[in-house]
Amino acid sequence: MKTSSFILALLVMTTFMTVVFSAEIQPVTTHKPEINNASADNVICAVYFTGIGCPHCARADPVVLSELVNEYNDLVIIEYEIYQERDNAQLLYGYDSNYNSGLGFPLIIFSRDKHIIGDTPILKNVRKTIDNLSWNPCPLLNGSSVPFSQLDIASLPGKPKIWAKDRILIKTGEGGDNQLLKDLLETETPCSLLNNKSYETTDAKPAPLSGSSVKFDNAIKLKGWTFQWNGNGLENNGTGGNWTNDVNETDRSNKEETKKDLTLPKIVSLAAVDAVNPCALAVLTLMLISILTYNPKKKRNVLLAGLAFTISVFVMYLLYGLVIIRFFQFIQALAVIRLWLYKILGLLAVILGLLNLRDFFHYKPGRLGTEMPMMLRPKVKKIISRVTSPRGAFVVGLFVTVFLLPCTIGPYVIASGILSALELMKTIPWLLIYNSIFVLPMIAITLVVYAGIKKVEDVSGWKDKNIRYLHLVAGLIIFCLGIAMVMGWV
Repeated sequence: MKTSSFILALLVMTTFMTVVFSAEIQPVTTHKPEINNASADNVICAVYFTGIGCPHCARADPVVLSELVNEYNDLVIIEYEIYQERDNAQLLYGYDSNYNSGLGFPLIIFSRDKHIIGDTPILKNVRKTIDNLSWNPCPLLNGSSVPFSQLDIASLPGKPKIWAKDRILIKTGEGGDNQLLKDLLETETPCSLLNNKSYETTDAKPAPLSGSSVKFDNAIKLKGWTFQWNGNGLENNGTGGNWTNDVNETDRSNKEETKKDLTLPKIVSLAAVDAVNPCALAVLTLMLISILTYNPKKKRNVLLAGLAFTISVFVMYLLYGLVIIRFFQFIQALAVIRLWLYKILGLLAVILGLLNLRDFFHYKPGRLGTEMPMMLRPKVKKIISRVTSPRGAFVVGLFVTVFLLPCTIGPYVIASGILSALELMKTIPWLLIYNSIFVLPMIAITLVVYAGIKKVEDVSGWKDKNIRYLHLVAGLIIFCLGIAMVMGWV
Protein backbone atom coordinates (compact mmCIF):
# COMPACT_ATOMS: atom_id res chain seq x y z
CA MET A 1 0.00 0.00 0.00
CA LYS A 2 2.77 2.31 1.00
CA THR A 3 4.68 1.40 -2.16
CA SER A 4 1.70 2.05 -4.47
CA SER A 5 1.05 5.39 -2.75
CA PHE A 6 4.66 6.40 -3.21
CA ILE A 7 4.57 5.51 -6.89
CA LEU A 8 1.31 7.46 -7.36
CA ALA A 9 2.78 10.50 -5.63
CA LEU A 10 5.88 10.28 -7.78
CA LEU A 11 3.78 10.20 -10.97
CA VAL A 12 1.77 13.25 -9.87
CA MET A 13 4.92 15.21 -9.02
CA THR A 14 6.56 14.31 -12.35
CA THR A 15 3.49 15.44 -14.28
CA PHE A 16 3.37 18.71 -12.33
CA MET A 17 7.06 19.45 -12.93
CA THR A 18 6.70 18.69 -16.64
CA VAL A 19 3.85 21.19 -16.98
CA VAL A 20 5.68 23.86 -14.99
CA PHE A 21 8.98 23.53 -16.85
CA SER A 22 7.18 23.38 -20.19
CA ALA A 23 5.41 26.65 -19.38
CA GLU A 24 8.68 28.33 -18.38
CA ILE A 25 10.87 26.99 -21.16
CA GLN A 26 8.52 27.66 -24.04
CA PRO A 27 8.76 31.51 -23.98
CA VAL A 28 12.56 31.36 -23.73
CA THR A 29 12.76 29.04 -26.71
CA THR A 30 10.51 31.36 -28.72
CA HIS A 31 12.66 34.47 -28.15
CA LYS A 32 16.05 32.81 -28.09
CA PRO A 33 17.12 33.67 -31.69
CA GLU A 34 16.34 37.39 -31.17
CA ILE A 35 18.23 37.57 -27.87
CA ASN A 36 21.22 35.75 -29.31
CA ASN A 37 21.35 38.04 -32.34
CA ALA A 38 21.34 41.14 -30.19
CA SER A 39 24.01 39.89 -27.81
CA ALA A 40 26.25 38.19 -30.35
CA ASP A 41 26.36 41.11 -32.78
CA ASN A 42 27.97 43.74 -30.57
CA VAL A 43 29.44 45.70 -33.49
CA ILE A 44 28.88 49.46 -33.49
CA CYS A 45 28.36 50.39 -37.14
CA ALA A 46 28.18 53.91 -38.62
CA VAL A 47 28.25 55.66 -42.00
CA TYR A 48 30.68 58.54 -42.54
CA PHE A 49 30.65 61.13 -45.35
CA THR A 50 33.82 63.08 -46.10
CA GLY A 51 35.65 64.79 -48.96
CA ILE A 52 39.37 64.77 -49.71
CA GLY A 53 40.42 68.40 -49.91
CA CYS A 54 37.73 69.62 -47.49
CA PRO A 55 39.52 71.58 -44.71
CA HIS A 56 36.89 70.65 -42.11
CA CYS A 57 37.19 66.98 -43.03
CA ALA A 58 40.96 67.26 -42.55
CA ARG A 59 40.28 67.78 -38.83
CA ALA A 60 37.71 64.99 -38.43
CA ASP A 61 39.07 62.27 -40.76
CA PRO A 62 42.14 61.26 -38.69
CA VAL A 63 39.97 60.92 -35.58
CA VAL A 64 37.07 59.02 -37.14
CA LEU A 65 38.95 56.82 -39.62
CA SER A 66 42.17 56.21 -37.71
CA GLU A 67 41.95 56.86 -33.98
CA LEU A 68 38.42 55.63 -33.26
CA VAL A 69 38.54 52.37 -35.24
CA ASN A 70 41.71 51.40 -33.39
CA GLU A 71 40.43 52.64 -30.04
CA TYR A 72 37.12 50.72 -30.23
CA ASN A 73 37.60 47.07 -31.24
CA ASP A 74 33.94 46.62 -32.21
CA LEU A 75 33.61 49.80 -34.28
CA VAL A 76 33.03 49.59 -38.06
CA ILE A 77 32.92 52.76 -40.20
CA ILE A 78 31.49 52.72 -43.72
CA GLU A 79 33.13 55.71 -45.42
CA TYR A 80 31.76 57.51 -48.47
CA GLU A 81 34.22 60.04 -49.96
CA ILE A 82 32.31 62.41 -52.26
CA TYR A 83 34.95 64.74 -53.74
CA GLN A 84 36.90 62.21 -55.81
CA GLU A 85 34.18 59.55 -56.03
CA ARG A 86 31.26 61.16 -57.81
CA ASP A 87 29.25 57.93 -57.45
CA ASN A 88 29.11 58.60 -53.71
CA ALA A 89 27.91 62.19 -53.93
CA GLN A 90 24.28 61.32 -54.69
CA LEU A 91 24.15 58.97 -51.71
CA LEU A 92 24.34 61.98 -49.41
CA TYR A 93 20.92 63.08 -50.69
CA GLY A 94 19.48 59.62 -50.06
CA TYR A 95 20.72 59.50 -46.48
CA ASP A 96 19.44 63.01 -45.82
CA SER A 97 16.02 62.04 -47.20
CA ASN A 98 15.74 58.99 -44.93
CA TYR A 99 17.67 60.14 -41.86
CA ASN A 100 17.23 63.95 -41.99
CA SER A 101 21.00 64.12 -41.52
CA GLY A 102 21.67 67.29 -43.53
CA LEU A 103 23.80 67.87 -46.60
CA GLY A 104 26.93 69.17 -44.92
CA PHE A 105 30.04 67.17 -44.13
CA PRO A 106 31.99 65.71 -42.47
CA LEU A 107 28.96 63.75 -41.33
CA ILE A 108 28.69 60.58 -39.26
CA ILE A 109 25.37 58.69 -39.06
CA PHE A 110 24.55 56.08 -36.42
CA SER A 111 20.76 56.09 -36.71
CA ARG A 112 17.80 58.35 -37.46
CA ASP A 113 18.18 60.18 -34.17
CA LYS A 114 21.95 59.89 -33.82
CA HIS A 115 24.02 61.76 -36.42
CA ILE A 116 26.67 64.44 -36.05
CA ILE A 117 27.57 67.00 -38.70
CA GLY A 118 30.61 69.28 -38.78
CA ASP A 119 34.20 68.83 -37.63
CA THR A 120 33.91 70.54 -34.24
CA PRO A 121 30.69 68.71 -33.18
CA ILE A 122 32.20 65.39 -34.30
CA LEU A 123 35.43 65.93 -32.40
CA LYS A 124 33.49 67.00 -29.32
CA ASN A 125 30.68 64.43 -29.27
CA VAL A 126 31.52 61.30 -31.27
CA ARG A 127 33.24 59.45 -28.41
CA LYS A 128 30.35 60.21 -26.04
CA THR A 129 27.93 58.81 -28.62
CA ILE A 130 29.93 55.61 -29.08
CA ASP A 131 30.40 55.13 -25.33
CA ASN A 132 26.62 55.18 -24.86
CA LEU A 133 26.10 52.39 -27.38
CA SER A 134 26.44 48.70 -26.54
CA TRP A 135 25.96 47.92 -30.25
CA ASN A 136 24.53 49.67 -33.29
CA PRO A 137 23.15 48.29 -36.56
CA CYS A 138 24.42 49.60 -39.89
CA PRO A 139 22.24 52.44 -41.24
CA LEU A 140 21.38 51.67 -44.86
CA LEU A 141 20.57 54.02 -47.72
CA ASN A 142 16.88 53.03 -47.84
CA GLY A 143 16.34 54.04 -44.20
CA SER A 144 16.47 50.55 -42.72
CA SER A 145 19.27 49.15 -40.55
CA VAL A 146 20.74 45.70 -40.04
CA PRO A 147 23.25 44.23 -37.58
CA PHE A 148 26.73 44.02 -39.05
CA SER A 149 26.50 40.21 -39.05
CA GLN A 150 23.58 40.47 -41.49
CA LEU A 151 25.03 43.26 -43.65
CA ASP A 152 25.49 42.41 -47.32
CA ILE A 153 28.79 44.21 -47.89
CA ALA A 154 29.03 43.12 -51.53
CA SER A 155 25.80 44.93 -52.42
CA LEU A 156 26.57 48.27 -50.75
CA PRO A 157 25.89 51.15 -53.17
CA GLY A 158 28.52 53.57 -54.47
CA LYS A 159 32.23 53.19 -53.75
CA PRO A 160 32.53 52.67 -49.98
CA LYS A 161 35.59 52.04 -47.85
CA ILE A 162 34.99 50.00 -44.72
CA TRP A 163 37.28 50.63 -41.75
CA ALA A 164 37.66 48.29 -38.78
CA LYS A 165 40.55 47.96 -36.31
CA ASP A 166 43.78 48.04 -38.30
CA ARG A 167 42.30 47.10 -41.66
CA ILE A 168 40.25 48.45 -44.54
CA LEU A 169 38.08 47.12 -47.37
CA ILE A 170 37.98 49.26 -50.53
CA LYS A 171 35.32 48.64 -53.17
CA THR A 172 36.85 48.52 -56.66
CA GLY A 173 34.24 46.67 -58.68
CA GLU A 174 31.05 44.63 -58.43
CA GLY A 175 30.32 41.48 -56.45
CA GLY A 176 32.44 39.75 -53.89
CA ASP A 177 32.22 36.99 -51.27
CA ASN A 178 30.12 38.69 -48.60
CA GLN A 179 30.93 36.28 -45.77
CA LEU A 180 34.66 36.34 -46.52
CA LEU A 181 34.66 40.14 -46.57
CA LYS A 182 33.01 40.33 -43.14
CA ASP A 183 35.28 37.65 -41.70
CA LEU A 184 38.37 39.52 -42.94
CA LEU A 185 37.26 42.58 -41.00
CA GLU A 186 36.48 40.69 -37.80
CA THR A 187 39.10 37.96 -37.41
CA GLU A 188 42.38 38.52 -35.62
CA THR A 189 44.27 36.50 -38.26
CA PRO A 190 42.93 37.41 -41.73
CA CYS A 191 45.60 35.31 -43.48
CA SER A 192 44.07 32.13 -42.07
CA LEU A 193 40.88 32.78 -44.07
CA LEU A 194 42.57 32.89 -47.45
CA ASN A 195 43.35 29.19 -47.96
CA ASN A 196 41.68 27.95 -51.15
CA LYS A 197 40.38 31.46 -51.86
CA SER A 198 40.92 33.42 -55.06
CA TYR A 199 43.00 36.55 -54.53
CA GLU A 200 46.01 38.43 -55.84
CA THR A 201 48.73 39.94 -53.69
CA THR A 202 49.48 43.59 -54.40
CA ASP A 203 51.40 46.48 -52.90
CA ALA A 204 49.69 48.20 -50.00
CA LYS A 205 48.85 51.83 -50.73
CA PRO A 206 48.14 54.54 -48.14
CA ALA A 207 44.41 55.06 -47.73
CA PRO A 208 43.81 58.77 -48.39
CA LEU A 209 42.19 61.03 -45.83
CA SER A 210 41.58 64.74 -46.23
CA GLY A 211 45.01 66.25 -45.62
CA SER A 212 46.71 62.98 -44.66
CA SER A 213 46.62 59.20 -45.16
CA VAL A 214 46.73 55.89 -43.29
CA LYS A 215 49.44 53.37 -44.17
CA PHE A 216 49.00 49.59 -44.24
CA ASP A 217 51.51 46.74 -44.33
CA ASN A 218 49.75 44.22 -46.56
CA ALA A 219 47.20 44.17 -49.37
CA ILE A 220 45.36 41.70 -51.57
CA LYS A 221 42.87 42.05 -54.39
CA LEU A 222 39.65 40.09 -54.17
CA LYS A 223 36.73 40.04 -56.55
CA GLY A 224 35.32 43.57 -56.42
CA TRP A 225 37.42 44.64 -53.45
CA THR A 226 40.88 45.43 -52.15
CA PHE A 227 41.69 44.38 -48.59
CA GLN A 228 44.54 46.01 -46.66
CA TRP A 229 45.73 45.29 -43.13
CA ASN A 230 48.59 45.69 -40.69
CA GLY A 231 50.53 42.95 -38.95
CA ASN A 232 51.63 39.57 -40.25
CA GLY A 233 51.60 39.20 -44.01
CA LEU A 234 50.91 36.19 -46.19
CA GLU A 235 54.57 35.14 -46.29
CA ASN A 236 54.72 34.78 -42.51
CA ASN A 237 51.66 32.54 -42.48
CA GLY A 238 52.56 30.28 -45.34
CA THR A 239 49.41 31.21 -47.18
CA GLY A 240 49.47 31.18 -50.93
CA GLY A 241 47.04 32.59 -53.42
CA ASN A 242 45.28 31.06 -56.40
CA TRP A 243 44.14 34.20 -58.16
CA THR A 244 41.43 33.81 -60.77
CA ASN A 245 41.37 36.81 -63.09
CA ASP A 246 37.95 38.38 -63.31
CA VAL A 247 37.22 40.07 -66.64
CA ASN A 248 34.64 42.47 -65.23
CA GLU A 249 37.02 43.50 -62.46
CA THR A 250 39.78 44.22 -64.99
CA ASP A 251 37.46 46.24 -67.19
CA ARG A 252 36.23 48.20 -64.21
CA SER A 253 39.79 48.94 -63.11
CA ASN A 254 40.74 50.10 -66.60
CA LYS A 255 37.74 52.41 -66.71
CA GLU A 256 38.69 53.94 -63.37
CA GLU A 257 42.23 54.58 -64.60
CA THR A 258 40.90 56.09 -67.82
CA LYS A 259 38.62 58.40 -65.82
CA LYS A 260 41.57 59.61 -63.77
CA ASP A 261 43.70 60.15 -66.87
CA LEU A 262 41.03 62.41 -68.37
CA THR A 263 42.16 65.16 -66.01
CA LEU A 264 45.21 65.87 -68.20
CA PRO A 265 43.27 66.48 -71.46
CA LYS A 266 40.88 68.79 -69.60
CA ILE A 267 43.66 70.89 -68.09
CA VAL A 268 45.64 70.98 -71.35
CA SER A 269 42.53 71.99 -73.33
CA LEU A 270 41.71 74.84 -70.97
CA ALA A 271 45.33 76.02 -70.96
CA ALA A 272 45.38 75.97 -74.77
CA VAL A 273 42.27 78.16 -74.85
CA ASP A 274 43.92 80.58 -72.45
CA ALA A 275 47.17 80.57 -74.43
CA VAL A 276 45.60 81.79 -77.69
CA ASN A 277 43.79 84.58 -75.90
CA PRO A 278 44.36 87.79 -77.94
CA CYS A 279 44.40 89.81 -74.74
CA ALA A 280 47.66 88.37 -73.38
CA LEU A 281 49.35 88.45 -76.79
CA ALA A 282 48.44 92.10 -77.25
CA VAL A 283 49.96 93.08 -73.90
CA LEU A 284 53.24 91.31 -74.72
CA THR A 285 53.57 92.90 -78.16
CA LEU A 286 52.89 96.35 -76.69
CA MET A 287 55.69 95.81 -74.20
CA LEU A 288 58.15 94.60 -76.85
CA ILE A 289 57.33 97.60 -79.04
CA SER A 290 58.05 99.87 -76.06
CA ILE A 291 61.44 98.22 -75.49
CA LEU A 292 62.45 98.45 -79.15
CA THR A 293 61.28 102.05 -79.44
CA TYR A 294 63.42 103.07 -76.48
CA ASN A 295 66.57 101.32 -77.72
CA PRO A 296 66.10 99.68 -81.14
CA LYS A 297 69.74 98.51 -81.43
CA LYS A 298 69.80 96.36 -78.29
CA LYS A 299 67.83 93.34 -79.41
CA ARG A 300 69.22 91.42 -76.46
CA ASN A 301 66.94 93.56 -74.30
CA VAL A 302 64.00 92.23 -76.29
CA LEU A 303 64.92 88.65 -75.35
CA LEU A 304 65.54 89.44 -71.69
CA ALA A 305 62.48 91.70 -71.37
CA GLY A 306 60.21 89.16 -73.08
CA LEU A 307 61.42 86.32 -70.85
CA ALA A 308 61.24 88.50 -67.72
CA PHE A 309 57.68 89.53 -68.56
CA THR A 310 56.73 85.88 -69.25
CA ILE A 311 58.23 84.67 -65.97
CA SER A 312 56.43 87.36 -63.97
CA VAL A 313 53.10 86.44 -65.60
CA PHE A 314 53.82 82.75 -64.90
CA VAL A 315 54.55 83.39 -61.22
CA MET A 316 51.55 85.62 -60.65
CA TYR A 317 49.15 83.26 -62.40
CA LEU A 318 50.49 80.37 -60.34
CA LEU A 319 49.65 82.33 -57.19
CA TYR A 320 46.23 83.27 -58.57
CA GLY A 321 45.55 79.60 -59.25
CA LEU A 322 46.36 78.59 -55.69
CA VAL A 323 44.10 81.32 -54.33
CA ILE A 324 41.20 80.31 -56.59
CA ILE A 325 41.61 76.63 -55.71
CA ARG A 326 41.71 77.44 -52.02
CA PHE A 327 38.53 79.50 -52.43
CA PHE A 328 36.76 76.58 -54.11
CA GLN A 329 37.91 74.23 -51.36
CA PHE A 330 36.57 76.63 -48.75
CA ILE A 331 33.08 76.89 -50.23
CA GLN A 332 32.96 73.15 -50.85
CA ALA A 333 32.35 72.64 -47.14
CA LEU A 334 28.73 73.15 -48.24
CA ALA A 335 27.90 69.82 -49.81
CA VAL A 336 25.19 71.21 -52.06
CA ILE A 337 27.76 73.41 -53.81
CA ARG A 338 30.23 70.55 -54.12
CA LEU A 339 27.67 68.18 -55.62
CA TRP A 340 26.81 70.66 -58.38
CA LEU A 341 30.20 72.36 -58.77
CA TYR A 342 31.46 70.19 -61.61
CA LYS A 343 28.34 70.73 -63.70
CA ILE A 344 28.37 74.47 -62.88
CA LEU A 345 31.94 74.66 -64.16
CA GLY A 346 30.89 72.77 -67.27
CA LEU A 347 28.04 75.22 -67.85
CA LEU A 348 30.50 78.12 -67.40
CA ALA A 349 32.72 76.54 -70.06
CA VAL A 350 29.75 76.29 -72.44
CA ILE A 351 28.90 79.97 -71.91
CA LEU A 352 32.53 81.03 -72.38
CA GLY A 353 32.74 78.96 -75.55
CA LEU A 354 29.60 80.59 -76.93
CA LEU A 355 30.99 84.06 -76.16
CA ASN A 356 34.14 83.27 -78.14
CA LEU A 357 32.10 81.87 -81.03
CA ARG A 358 30.02 85.05 -80.97
CA ASP A 359 33.23 87.05 -81.38
CA PHE A 360 34.06 84.99 -84.46
CA PHE A 361 30.77 85.79 -86.16
CA HIS A 362 30.26 89.31 -84.79
CA TYR A 363 33.55 90.68 -83.56
CA LYS A 364 33.64 93.74 -81.34
CA PRO A 365 36.85 94.69 -79.49
CA GLY A 366 36.90 94.76 -75.70
CA ARG A 367 33.99 92.48 -74.87
CA LEU A 368 34.12 91.35 -71.25
CA GLY A 369 35.00 87.70 -70.80
CA THR A 370 36.91 87.32 -74.04
CA GLU A 371 39.08 90.43 -74.30
CA MET A 372 40.40 93.24 -72.14
CA PRO A 373 37.67 95.88 -71.68
CA MET A 374 38.30 99.07 -73.67
CA MET A 375 38.26 101.18 -70.50
CA LEU A 376 41.34 99.33 -69.17
CA ARG A 377 43.44 99.50 -72.33
CA PRO A 378 44.67 103.11 -71.99
CA LYS A 379 45.85 102.42 -68.43
CA VAL A 380 47.73 99.27 -69.48
CA LYS A 381 49.29 101.04 -72.45
CA LYS A 382 50.43 103.89 -70.21
CA ILE A 383 52.10 101.48 -67.77
CA ILE A 384 53.78 99.48 -70.52
CA SER A 385 55.09 102.58 -72.30
CA ARG A 386 57.40 103.21 -69.36
CA VAL A 387 59.19 99.86 -69.69
CA THR A 388 62.79 100.38 -70.77
CA SER A 389 64.60 97.37 -69.29
CA PRO A 390 64.17 93.65 -68.51
CA ARG A 391 63.84 94.48 -64.82
CA GLY A 392 61.08 96.92 -65.60
CA ALA A 393 59.40 94.30 -67.78
CA PHE A 394 59.34 91.87 -64.86
CA VAL A 395 57.86 94.45 -62.47
CA VAL A 396 55.29 95.60 -65.02
CA GLY A 397 54.37 91.98 -65.69
CA LEU A 398 53.41 91.56 -62.04
CA PHE A 399 51.02 94.51 -62.20
CA VAL A 400 49.66 93.93 -65.68
CA THR A 401 48.39 90.46 -64.73
CA VAL A 402 45.66 92.23 -62.76
CA PHE A 403 44.43 93.83 -65.99
CA LEU A 404 44.74 90.54 -67.84
CA LEU A 405 42.40 88.74 -65.44
CA PRO A 406 39.09 89.95 -66.94
CA CYS A 407 39.94 88.37 -70.28
CA THR A 408 41.88 85.27 -69.14
CA ILE A 409 40.22 84.29 -65.88
CA GLY A 410 37.40 82.18 -67.40
CA PRO A 411 39.35 79.06 -68.41
CA TYR A 412 41.55 79.42 -65.33
CA VAL A 413 38.54 79.40 -62.99
CA ILE A 414 37.19 76.25 -64.66
CA ALA A 415 40.57 74.52 -64.41
CA SER A 416 40.99 75.58 -60.78
CA GLY A 417 37.53 74.28 -59.93
CA ILE A 418 38.38 70.89 -61.41
CA LEU A 419 41.67 70.77 -59.50
CA SER A 420 40.04 71.82 -56.21
CA ALA A 421 39.10 68.17 -55.58
CA LEU A 422 42.82 67.50 -54.94
CA GLU A 423 44.82 68.45 -51.89
CA LEU A 424 46.29 71.93 -52.31
CA MET A 425 49.91 70.78 -52.62
CA LYS A 426 48.96 68.16 -55.21
CA THR A 427 47.47 70.87 -57.44
CA ILE A 428 50.85 72.57 -57.92
CA PRO A 429 52.14 70.18 -60.65
CA TRP A 430 48.87 70.65 -62.54
CA LEU A 431 49.13 74.45 -62.25
CA LEU A 432 52.71 74.29 -63.51
CA ILE A 433 51.53 72.35 -66.57
CA TYR A 434 48.65 74.78 -67.16
CA ASN A 435 50.73 77.92 -66.88
CA SER A 436 53.60 76.50 -68.94
CA ILE A 437 51.14 76.06 -71.81
CA PHE A 438 49.59 79.46 -71.11
CA VAL A 439 52.92 81.33 -71.57
CA LEU A 440 54.17 79.29 -74.56
CA PRO A 441 52.94 81.87 -77.14
CA MET A 442 54.68 84.64 -75.18
CA ILE A 443 57.97 82.75 -75.30
CA ALA A 444 57.48 81.98 -79.00
CA ILE A 445 56.81 85.64 -79.90
CA THR A 446 59.83 86.77 -77.88
CA LEU A 447 62.13 84.30 -79.67
CA VAL A 448 60.71 85.10 -83.12
CA VAL A 449 61.28 88.85 -82.63
CA TYR A 450 64.72 88.35 -81.08
CA ALA A 451 65.84 86.10 -83.94
CA GLY A 452 64.73 88.70 -86.46
CA ILE A 453 62.31 86.33 -88.18
CA LYS A 454 59.47 88.79 -87.66
CA LYS A 455 59.14 92.33 -86.41
CA VAL A 456 56.94 93.14 -83.45
CA GLU A 457 54.64 95.08 -85.76
CA ASP A 458 54.27 91.99 -87.94
CA VAL A 459 53.30 89.87 -84.95
CA SER A 460 50.81 92.50 -83.80
CA GLY A 461 49.40 92.76 -87.31
CA TRP A 462 49.05 88.98 -87.58
CA LYS A 463 47.20 88.92 -84.29
CA ASP A 464 44.79 91.68 -85.40
CA LYS A 465 44.23 90.01 -88.76
CA ASN A 466 43.45 86.59 -87.30
CA ILE A 467 41.78 87.62 -84.07
CA ARG A 468 38.40 86.24 -85.14
CA TYR A 469 39.94 82.84 -85.89
CA LEU A 470 41.67 82.82 -82.51
CA HIS A 471 38.25 83.28 -80.93
CA LEU A 472 36.87 80.49 -83.13
CA VAL A 473 39.51 77.96 -82.04
CA ALA A 474 39.17 78.91 -78.38
CA GLY A 475 35.38 78.83 -78.58
CA LEU A 476 35.20 75.37 -80.15
CA ILE A 477 37.63 73.81 -77.67
CA ILE A 478 36.07 75.15 -74.51
CA PHE A 479 32.46 74.70 -75.75
CA CYS A 480 33.04 70.99 -76.49
CA LEU A 481 34.79 70.51 -73.15
CA GLY A 482 31.90 72.20 -71.33
CA ILE A 483 29.30 69.98 -73.02
CA ALA A 484 31.33 66.90 -72.07
CA MET A 485 31.53 68.05 -68.44
CA VAL A 486 27.81 68.83 -68.19
CA MET A 487 26.85 65.49 -69.75
CA GLY A 488 29.27 63.60 -67.51
CA TRP A 489 31.38 62.23 -70.39
CA VAL A 490 34.60 63.43 -68.73
